[in-house]
Amino acid sequence: MPFPVDLTKPNASQVAVSELAFFQKVYLWMCGGLVVSAFMTYALLHSESWLTFLFAQKSTAIIVICAVQLGIVLGFGVLRNRVSATALKGLFLAYSASMGMTFSIVCLVYPSTVIFKAFICAAAIYGGMAAYGLLTKKSLQAWGSFLFMALLGLFVVSLVNMFTRSPMVDYVICFVGVLLFAGLTAYDHQKLRVIHAGGFANQDMEEKCVIQGSLELYLDFVNLFLFLVRILGNRR
Repeated sequence: MPFPVDLTKPNASQVAVSELAFFQKVYLWMCGGLVVSAFMTYALLHSESWLTFLFAQKSTAIIVICAVQLGIVLGFGVLRNRVSATALKGLFLAYSASMGMTFSIVCLVYPSTVIFKAFICAAAIYGGMAAYGLLTKKSLQAWGSFLFMALLGLFVVSLVNMFTRSPMVDYVICFVGVLLFAGLTAYDHQKLRVIHAGGFANQDMEEKCVIQGSLELYLDFVNLFLFLVRILGNRR
């Protein structure tokens, strides 16, 4: 969504310190979400009941996982102005845990070397685009509508390709996905910086913004990683 931006004015030292503290909180929660996802992945990969269900009902498992994750994200968007920051933190952690189910499937499908390479590449791309979003004096506001429409188009094409199963289309989807979430990484970082510059009415609003920002940045990184896994990986 559009956001006002004026990054040409120099920041006072106290504003810079406040901004740094704000992003530290955002990244603390984001990294916490990744840790929860990793822990859940490890637990599921060592769960006989989960593996049995997964191998016996793979299609059902994927549908359940997608439904759970979509429901949490939609619930987050609907409830963020109606519930406390504590409740939003719970939803964020629940979503992070649900991603463990996705990652457990990824770990079973792709070799560990591919996953490691994809993680390193995702971290490098993410770090570079995050730095660009935070440091550039150019407004990225115009990216918002384009990225949203591209995301919608990518979802529709991906849904259609689930039935047509075209390897070439899937490959293009992955490359477009990497470009899209790289752009969203820069956009979301600048958006958070601008929102912080506008100030918060109270502490609760700031905490909600921290969790909202953490979820957005978490999604940017995770989707970037998953698309890179599909590009780099050869199925077992």
